[in-house]
Amino acid sequence: MGKGFVQATWIVGVAALCVGLTACPDGGGSGGGSETLEVTLTLSSSTVLALQDGTPAPVNVAIARSAGDTNSITLSATGLPAGMQASFVQPGTGSAGTVTIAASDSTPAGAYTVKIQAAEGEATTSQPLAVEVGIVAAVGNTVDTGSGVGGKLQEFVGTVFEPDFWRVQYFKPPDWDMVDALGPKHIRIAVALDYIPMQTNTGQASDWNFTNLDPTVMAVLGVSDHSPIFAVSEAPPFLNTTTSNASSGVQFNFNAANVQAFAQYCANLVRYYNTGGFDWGGQHFQAPAGTHITWWEIFNEYNTNGLLPTQYVQLYNTVVPAMKAVDPTIKFTALELADATYLGDTLGGDPRNNLPYFVASPASGGVNAQVDAVTLHLYSTAHQSDTDAKIFSTVPSFANDIRYFYQELRSRPDLANVPVWVTESGVNVAFPPANGGAFIIDSRGTNAFLAAWQPYVFSQTGKAGNQGLVQWDFTDDGQRGLVNENNNYPFLSYWVEYWLLRKFPWDGVTPGPDILDLNATETSTVEILATRNSDGSVVVMLANHAVHAQNDVEGTGDPRTVVVDTTALGTFASATQLTLDANTNIVNGPADVPIAPAARMAVTLGGYGVTFVTLHP
Repeated sequence: MGKGFVQATWIVGVAALCVGLTACPDGGGSGGGSETLEVTLTLSSSTVLALQDGTPAPVNVAIARSAGDTNSITLSATGLPAGMQASFVQPGTGSAGTVTIAASDSTPAGAYTVKIQAAEGEATTSQPLAVEVGIVAAVGNTVDTGSGVGGKLQEFVGTVFEPDFWRVQYFKPPDWDMVDALGPKHIRIAVALDYIPMQTNTGQASDWNFTNLDPTVMAVLGVSDHSPIFAVSEAPPFLNTTTSNASSGVQFNFNAANVQAFAQYCANLVRYYNTGGFDWGGQHFQAPAGTHITWWEIFNEYNTNGLLPTQYVQLYNTVVPAMKAVDPTIKFTALELADATYLGDTLGGDPRNNLPYFVASPASGGVNAQVDAVTLHLYSTAHQSDTDAKIFSTVPSFANDIRYFYQELRSRPDLANVPVWVTESGVNVAFPPANGGAFIIDSRGTNAFLAAWQPYVFSQTGKAGNQGLVQWDFTDDGQRGLVNENNNYPFLSYWVEYWLLRKFPWDGVTPGPDILDLNATETSTVEILATRNSDGSVVVMLANHAVHAQNDVEGTGDPRTVVVDTTALGTFASATQLTLDANTNIVNGPADVPIAPAARMAVTLGGYGVTFVTLHP
């Protein structure tokens, strides 16, 4: 066991209790009677790690007797959890014995207290033994070809900027150096509300105004991979139908009768940024020289904005050709579906209610325009009162929906190789109520809970073949931001994304790292991902999402110990460990700490969080 891999220190010491035991005289003397004998039970360790693979965990037992005591003493254990056994070397009439604890894969990981008891006739004494049941994760030397993209982890990580009036009013401008240092891929620019550059349609030059929007667009083009996704999230207001209700306030739903006008609006956006501009009302509109936007997202969450699946397909089939006629080099993401996890079927969020219409044959009304990626948005809840356990339970369904997307895409040969991206994600999608009232920020979106949740989502969706995970959003409040809106200081969520980008790099072009086969004794509380890079280095990620109690809301999580077995991979020259949890310095972020590589390495996570173990040949 490499000492550097144990974050929590096992307390090893002598714990003893004394008890007065009554024993009969040896019969050699006269007059009968009895004497009281002092017996002390001592354990060589007060804590032991018992692994789910059945590795024996012995503890020595010392018996201190009074002079002349030759009675037989028997050891036993009580309070053993399911699947755990205790075996003994009995002290008998001697002064030493052994208790050996063995867990199994049916013993849930976690902490237990077992009572070790010594009996001499009817008299007993006992000592508590703290038993930590640990998970064993054996990393294989073969590639899991059924995961990812043919066994490759090819999942970029990004973030979002949504320039609009209410954000500028309340939020500070972002620190663009922090954006660049983060290194997100395909930053998503979601254009909404007052920052839509065309607000009226009078034929006058005043219909168009890029003054508010362009500072964000130009800044994003200047950082990171210089390849944003321009999300045409909403139509200009004059193309919408306005409705209202008591809970959400005013709602702007696209009027499907205005598809052609929307297509012309989108074509002018391409002209403005990519091909020298356009004329309107006697004025020429053109972006600063040197701009070009390759990726375009067509409409945002149509299923929450008043469109049926068939209407969205019609819109997409109309808009994309109009934009490509202006610039044939551009690429498109389709669907932008608000997933069912937080919406429920009443709003049509289930992909199973939407994808069949999109992938139907063109003759039957399916998509016939260019598709370069299909996207969905994943949030675990819209309610701050949902328990930690309920939120974590949504993550496997995310992976199932990704698999369903691919299943449907592969039903058409021309769509079989289209990648799936998640272009919005977060713990809680709830916003302040439109009609006022108190709003409680759900800090699980930026704290140690997120340090478990996002790596869990990244691993589950990446194994399912997802090729992009974009976090909502960069500068925001403590529910959803990477950087604090009030002071431009990073939240813990910033460092989670920062290290996911570095530990699992993918440039979107060359093959990503191999996903290695993994055999773990338990997968219900710790998400484990092992990858191998082209240079032979191996990264093992352990995301601890074990809840302390099923009714916890914003809890701290439950500690877990995992033994990473890399025997099948051979030896390594060096190794590092990096942890993100409630103890992380969020101003400076964590750093890799050198550790000693070993064939079996114990990693302890004290609660919600993630640890990366990196091994170098």
